[in-house]
Amino acid sequence: MIYFLFVAAALITVVTAVKLSTYADVIGERTKLGGMMAGVLLLAGATSLPEVTTSITAVLVDNPDIAVSNVFGSNLFNLFILAAVDLFYRKRRILQAADTSHLSTAVLGFFMTACMAVVILFPPGWSIFGIGLEMILLVGLYIAGMVFISRSGTHLTPLSADEPEPQHNAISLRHAKRGFAVAAAIILAAGSALSVTGDMIAQATGISSSFVGAFLIAGATSLPELVTVIVSVQLANHSMAIGNILGSNVFNMLILFIIDAVYRGGPVLSVVSPAVLAAAVGVLILNALVIAAVMIVNRKKPAAMYSLPSALVILVYFLSSYAIFSFS
Repeated sequence: MIYFLFVAAALITVVTAVKLSTYADVIGERTKLGGMMAGVLLLAGATSLPEVTTSITAVLVDNPDIAVSNVFGSNLFNLFILAAVDLFYRKRRILQAADTSHLSTAVLGFFMTACMAVVILFPPGWSIFGIGLEMILLVGLYIAGMVFISRSGTHLTPLSADEPEPQHNAISLRHAKRGFAVAAAIILAAGSALSVTGDMIAQATGISSSFVGAFLIAGATSLPELVTVIVSVQLANHSMAIGNILGSNVFNMLILFIIDAVYRGGPVLSVVSPAVLAAAVGVLILNALVIAAVMIVNRKKPAAMYSLPSALVILVYFLSSYAIFSFS
């Protein structure tokens, strides 16, 4: 019964998150919120909402390992999605659509993750109003990075670069706002169910909460990104596919601030298991590989070498998953 509820909550989360992304796209277009900053915040925030709800619920049921490992596990799975889709559609050479904004976003995500990995390894224990000082610095790093990317003149291509999607024309702004609110409420409930059932699965099977959060729950909450990336590729908007993954990963890191603010047992990164550090290191390695892959493919290397970076990312993802399980 627990597994049925978990799968049901995952399916509801995926379907609703896809609708949420559609409404977010409509709101962005109809309110003229276009542009790199608004686009990343709106779309990445929409597809990252499942991670927010599951992590907050995990903290409320006193399972910080699930909460934090869900964030790093989702980022791991997102990079795996990008590599897997790039490998599957290798003839389209998706990564060649990456520009300086994508590289800047990937580098920002790398440094945010690196900072949190250091804090997990050497927790300072400092806090301001119950929030770890490292989390305040994390938010500051995010804001500074986004301002830098915005001022550099880079941008992310909208989902429909040449013409709006037909279904978007049929959705009014009022309908989109109401739909967004309803979808967000459904995801709040479904995401909460994912955390509760995930915690129950960990207790029933003896599998660590860190592995459940980084593998099962993270995979389920990252499925909306998978759908969004596949849709973007089918529309030949490879830039949006890359931007959604990298933007979501950066946005996901801010969830750690929310987790820390809700958790009452002190700085949350000081109480997590070593498996969470393994997940963070895995994200660092995959992020570095994606950055290297983008730089390599944009140098017009031979076609035979194109798929190698993505294949390496997939291999490291499974090695990271095994490391998380081993440290659990």
